[in-house]
Amino acid sequence: MPSLPGLIPLARELIAQPSVSSVNPHWDQSNAAVIEQLHGWFSKLGFQVETLPIPGQTGKFNLIASAGKGPRGLLLAGHTDTVPFDAGQWRSDPFVLSERNQRLYGLGSADMKSFFAFVIEAVRELDLKKLRQPLTIIATADEESNMCGARHFADMGRHLGRYTLVGEPTDWQPIRMHKGIAMESIRISGQSGHSSDPSLGNSALEGMHKIMAELLQWRKQWQQQYSDKDFAVPFPTLNLGHIHGGDNPNRICADCELQIDLRPLPGQSLQSLREEIVERLQQVLPGGLKLQMKPLFAGVEALQTPADSEMVRLTESLTGYSAGSAAFATEAPFFNALGMQSVILGPGSINQAHQPDEYLSLAQIEPGVTILKSLIKKLCLHESA
Repeated sequence: MPSLPGLIPLARELIAQPSVSSVNPHWDQSNAAVIEQLHGWFSKLGFQVETLPIPGQTGKFNLIASAGKGPRGLLLAGHTDTVPFDAGQWRSDPFVLSERNQRLYGLGSADMKSFFAFVIEAVRELDLKKLRQPLTIIATADEESNMCGARHFADMGRHLGRYTLVGEPTDWQPIRMHKGIAMESIRISGQSGHSSDPSLGNSALEGMHKIMAELLQWRKQWQQQYSDKDFAVPFPTLNLGHIHGGDNPNRICADCELQIDLRPLPGQSLQSLREEIVERLQQVLPGGLKLQMKPLFAGVEALQTPADSEMVRLTESLTGYSAGSAAFATEAPFFNALGMQSVILGPGSINQAHQPDEYLSLAQIEPGVTILKSLIKKLCLHESA
């Protein structure tokens, strides 16, 4: 079988391929080069590899590499994109993997291109013919912006295995829960008019004042009603993040938009929350104004993989840590919705993600590869898996 470079050179090649995803078209890039690189590597290792264009998305691709057959098996999942970067604040080129102070610096070193190098290191000597249950690796697009890659897999409804490891940065400590996320636009439409006579118009800005007051009151009641001590911030959150409206001081404001961020706890449906918010806001909306609420993106449901599930117990045993919770959202809920047991577990720290001089500690390489090898052995090579 053709040999591949070691873990660090593999990570270097991945990081050298820019693949920023962003809701801002100025920053957004294709992930095709990263997918092409992974396609070649996993093909050399003997996996059956598919590159899947994502419908409705230009230059965006998913990859699936699979080996073995059976009803259970393990899925190793990661995303190929990174967030935008502040070039002037980096001490080295973000696209050149730099080693210093026993760390590997580069955009995606922690979040999360290096994970694929870990996976290849863990499987490079694996005899795929000996698999008793399938081993599947997927690489997705746009996790950092709209999660269209994970949604595509969910929409396909394809059987990917029973157990999922999402390799987001957790310092190799398992995570079984995280909050959901939704970002919503609330728009109030009124009637413009000369500011000297209020009867000539109907102010959307004043209507939004009432809407904001109601949202804050709802948030207070929401947080009193729901709490989960397993989270560092134990209650769900609502943030009033951005507002704009009107165009001139001497005109009655005809249109006002507020953008909010919701972070619900496990067990709280995004759709139910949206319906509840709209119902409450309609009740306080002044007469003559129109309200429209729509998602800025589809959102991600909260994650809760049961504490007594096989995947949670196994990753706890292999790492020596109890499975915890995270404040950030991941692609894991999409896999759980397919009937899988998902745990978030990977190299690097979330504290280094999304900031200049992102890095991965060299000390995480050997134990991380060992964890992945052990997981594959338990779930794909043992008959009892």
